[in-house]
Amino acid sequence: MNLSKFGEKFTRKTGITQLMDDLGAAMAGGEMLMLGGGNPAHIPAVQERFRQRMEDILAEPSGFETLIGNYDGSRGNAAFIAALADMLRETFGWEIGPENIALTNGSQNAFFCLFNLFAGEMPDGSKKKILFPLTPEYIGYADAGLSDNFFAARRPSIELLDGGLFKYHVDFDALEIGDNIGAICVSRPTNPTGNVLTDAEMLHLDALAQDKGIPFIIDNAYGTPFPDIIYTDAKPMWNPNTVVCMSLSKFGLPNLRTGIVVAREEIASAIADINGVMNLAPGGIGARMAIDLVRSGEIMRMSREIVQPFYERKALQTLEWFREELGDIPCRIHKPEGAIFLWLWFQELPCTSAQLYERLKERKTLVIPGHHFFPGLENEYWQHKHECIRVTYAQDEAVVHAGVRIIADEIRKLYA
Repeated sequence: MNLSKFGEKFTRKTGITQLMDDLGAAMAGGEMLMLGGGNPAHIPAVQERFRQRMEDILAEPSGFETLIGNYDGSRGNAAFIAALADMLRETFGWEIGPENIALTNGSQNAFFCLFNLFAGEMPDGSKKKILFPLTPEYIGYADAGLSDNFFAARRPSIELLDGGLFKYHVDFDALEIGDNIGAICVSRPTNPTGNVLTDAEMLHLDALAQDKGIPFIIDNAYGTPFPDIIYTDAKPMWNPNTVVCMSLSKFGLPNLRTGIVVAREEIASAIADINGVMNLAPGGIGARMAIDLVRSGEIMRMSREIVQPFYERKALQTLEWFREELGDIPCRIHKPEGAIFLWLWFQELPCTSAQLYERLKERKTLVIPGHHFFPGLENEYWQHKHECIRVTYAQDEAVVHAGVRIIADEIRKLYA
């Protein structure tokens, strides 16, 4: 079949499609130890609350019929948007209203729209890129541009910590922002590493973006106020030059695909316009399921008291298991500050992370090889890219522990 450039680009094998294919196969077959994908845990207290919420909707007159039978507007469910604007304004003092928010069919959809709004071929024929000031970064960004050579990225500085840990920082000395940059983007906490950029780093990046007159995009899918999977101090930020992207997925509704964009009015309106063309309207079930939790502030309380402690316990337990199993293997683990992953760095790994992925897959254990997480550095050789893997600790404890043992056993064989 003859494909357009668009068709060729979006049908080739990518890291994110590999991840989702593996996740789907694992969920269907039930044989794999799924330590690769980003599926959140099934937290009983959260699921029970959503079960109750669904029963409440079904008990409402015409509740079921309107849930499945009515379109929302292209901006998304108006009542949910108004409630969220109120919550963010009252909690953080952000000067926003409903006009500053648009919903999307998940964060992935939001970033596809945002990246292509601000980068690619411009009306004057020039080319702009999205800049990641710190890599590694989210695997799903890598192929979201409509053209090739769409991203620019910078290597981090690496701080070695006690206890076999390390932490990435933005290397501001090496951070040059040319006129070919259309926007700056970071995730906080960072997928895949669990890194949380410091408040000082965020303010510095925001100042650089404002100085260049370009947006500063913050991927807040794991951040505060929900699902608040952050284990360190981190102040949320928004101003008219920032675009804060949120999600209901990691709070417990991944299959309902509800992304949230908080931005100045013209950006939110642009997202709504794209929704209208691509989807007519974003799906509304997630918004209906969460609206009462947003109106009451319960979504923040549950995030703070249930979701965040749940994942922090799992992070520390998995870290302890790796330390026990790896022993004196030359491995450092990124300091777990948030999200639902550990990022393992095997110094001078005897094979590539891609080869390690295949070896582990043969043993029915799925991880994600690290080289997929460096969008913008694909053509730059850096050994570090091939020495890292991402491991999720969101699965059941027995699955994670068994996977840790297999990973450690395979690593010991390699180093031996």
